Amino acid sequence: MPERAGLKADCASCFGLCCVALPFARSADFAMDKDAGEPCRNLLADFRCGVHAELRQRGFQGCTVFDCFGAGQKVSQRTFAGRDWRGDPDVARGMFQVFPVMRQLHELLWYLAEAVEMPAAEPVRDELRKAYDDVERRTLGRPAELAETDVPAVRERVNALLLRASELARAGVPGRRKDRRGADLIGARLKGADLRGACLRGAYLIAADLRGADLRWADLIGADLRDADLRGADLTGCLFLTRAQLDSARGDAGTRLPAAVGRPAHWAARAH
Repeated sequence: MPERAGLKADCASCFGLCCVALPFARSADFAMDKDAGEPCRNLLADFRCGVHAELRQRGFQGCTVFDCFGAGQKVSQRTFAGRDWRGDPDVARGMFQVFPVMRQLHELLWYLAEAVEMPAAEPVRDELRKAYDDVERRTLGRPAELAETDVPAVRERVNALLLRASELARAGVPGRRKDRRGADLIGARLKGADLRGACLRGAYLIAADLRGADLRWADLIGADLRDADLRGADLTGCLFLTRAQLDSARGDAGTRLPAAVGRPAHWAARAH
């Protein structure tokens, strides 16, 4: 399988697409309203963010938890061959239409790449590889082809495979594995909870107390971890965890993480 390095954002190779193509509304995550296709007021001429070092302090927490999974540089350098959206309205319209599609496809590639590497997923590995190749092929299409991609249909097919891989990986976890798929666990008191091998796909864990919880081999795809307290929690080997999820949560030096995701810089430096 290709390295996942190409599925990580490289802002230096992107034309600031997430700062222009996407809309956002004034809220706890954004300090102002912005329409799709309108450049953020903080975007500089060289496509860097003028307040990048102070995004949280200035009310742009939503920017700090966004991950394009490498879609920005793919659209900028591959799909549009390095053409700048600022000088051509047609290029701008095409880029802004394609970027959200590419971002979703790259997210699926990230999950598929992880699933292929799971030893327990051997029974479905060939199907996972074929799915990866199919999605990758779509990302290399022309702008018009990308814009017409039926993303929900692609996601449905991929999700079925990812769920099967998840079930195989979690089958070896001893004890009863909790199924809390899509559960409303907002603010839940789960301190020290045994969630090994749990299915938490799409669960709402906003502001949940997960201090010291055991989340080893839990499936966290799509779980909302905004403001969840992960201090001292063990997420070793958990499935489909992304850096964006961690960036939206709270943790510390005692939080144990999978090797594929880094520790957010804003987390507490000491364990509590």
